[in-house]
Amino acid sequence: MNVQVLSDQVLLSRYLQGNKSAISQLIERHSRRVRDYIRMMVKDNDVADDIFQETFIKAVRTIDEGRYSDNGKFLSWILRIAHNQVIDYFRARKQIRQVNESDAGYDILGTMRFAEPTVEDHIAMEQTESQLRTLIERLPEEQRQVVKLRYYSNLSFKEIAEQTGVGINTALGRMRYALINLRKMIKEENAALC
Repeated sequence: MNVQVLSDQVLLSRYLQGNKSAISQLIERHSRRVRDYIRMMVKDNDVADDIFQETFIKAVRTIDEGRYSDNGKFLSWILRIAHNQVIDYFRARKQIRQVNESDAGYDILGTMRFAEPTVEDHIAMEQTESQLRTLIERLPEEQRQVVKLRYYSNLSFKEIAEQTGVGINTALGRMRYALINLRKMIKEENAALC
């Protein structure tokens, strides 16, 4: 029995000419290697199977859209897609994991909160925020500026350094001293900040 093994390029060419079984042969040829790579990375068979399917769906879509340029390295191309899919999986998983206990509905004692915040909770929070704003206004100008840019404008320390025309270490130092001064003022005034 003489079986001719077609190259990846020939199979791709046949697929693009309308032979739908050619892509199946190409996927079958590389499926074990791609699946093994994904399993090695994620260490979960079910997740690996999902990523495997997504990898080949993305590959076929790219080929169908004419965005794949055949350079004789189909396997390395498909492995790169698989690698990117694995990275996307871990990124999504990391974002999901960044939920803290209070976000999940638990307080510091590990007991579940059973009610939404009350009117009293909102009033207390507003009073705390108001007291904190008053204390921030009493900080030296440079420290006050860094605190406002960081917490109200949500800028990174690099962005704060660029905006204020100082080095990043200076911006970090100003924030450090601002926090020290705020703690000192809170202690001195016995402010009940929660």
